Amino acid sequence: MARRVSVIATVLNEAESIEALLGSLVEQTRLPDEVVIVDGGSTDGTLERLQAFAARSPVPVRVLPRPGANIAAGRNAAIAAAQGEIIASTDAGVRLERTWLEHLVAPFEGAKPPDVVSGFFVPEPRSLFERVLGATTLPMMSEVNPQTFNPSSRSVAFRRAAWAAIGGYPEWLDYCEDLVFDFTLRDAGYIFAFAPGAIAHFRPRPNLKAFFKQYYRYARGDGKADLWRYRHLVRYGTYGLAGPGVIALALLHHPAWWGVFLAGLVGMMRTPWRRLRPWLKGLSVTERLIALGWMPIIRIVGDIAKMVGYPVGVWWRWRYAPQAPWSKRQW
Repeated sequence: MARRVSVIATVLNEAESIEALLGSLVEQTRLPDEVVIVDGGSTDGTLERLQAFAARSPVPVRVLPRPGANIAAGRNAAIAAAQGEIIASTDAGVRLERTWLEHLVAPFEGAKPPDVVSGFFVPEPRSLFERVLGATTLPMMSEVNPQTFNPSSRSVAFRRAAWAAIGGYPEWLDYCEDLVFDFTLRDAGYIFAFAPGAIAHFRPRPNLKAFFKQYYRYARGDGKADLWRYRHLVRYGTYGLAGPGVIALALLHHPAWWGVFLAGLVGMMRTPWRRLRPWLKGLSVTERLIALGWMPIIRIVGDIAKMVGYPVGVWWRWRYAPQAPWSKRQW
């Protein structure tokens, strides 16, 4: 039986990219029954573009101005206003495959419908740097375990009743709110399914400064929510103790220790290199060398951003955050 489906999203100053999202929504092979978009206080004309789109859209569109709302609060406001039994969530800066909603909703209409359906997302780079950044930081479909994959809210669908039962997205978090939402749903016993055909395309950050800011915020969110504490400790140990220790041994004890250092560097780059190889087809030798040079720089800059952001989030959590029951099992 077909179910009523609402697509929701939050936006903030996305005038340059909003048309791609809106255009892909109205070209879906399975059109949504409605679209609800919350604008968090855009000053670049995004709100006006949304309102103009709503006036001509072939599907019902509601635009809700919520100046100052963070992503979690924006999503909660959009879902509260939505009428659908199934909520499909995406983000600004995204272009959806024409079959995105069709694949995302199909499991709900099967014999044993789940409560949550995870879509997937792939990079849509516009430069060599963005191509390398996507390969260095994002998983490939082949790396995903459908049983344990935690969806990004740029490509996910869930029952509205499940959202209501767990209290919605955690509005005390400005980043990582979708992971905490996933963990809370899993802890409550809701059933997840994976829809690999529900693809959202998004553009990676265009430069190192924007990438550093993004990963700083992600790590700050980890600290606030008490996520991945051991991963962060390993990172501090690698850069603060293991790396300098091996360099010291190479300089003071024996040059053979440089081999250990290089082996560790190659190990760090193995997965990004495997992901990057398909993207190198058709590039010149010079472009390939530049891409190889970008990989360790991106990896190290991302790690530094995480090491800076994580303690800021931890300090905030010690002062303000509620109990995080998922932290002990999410390493």
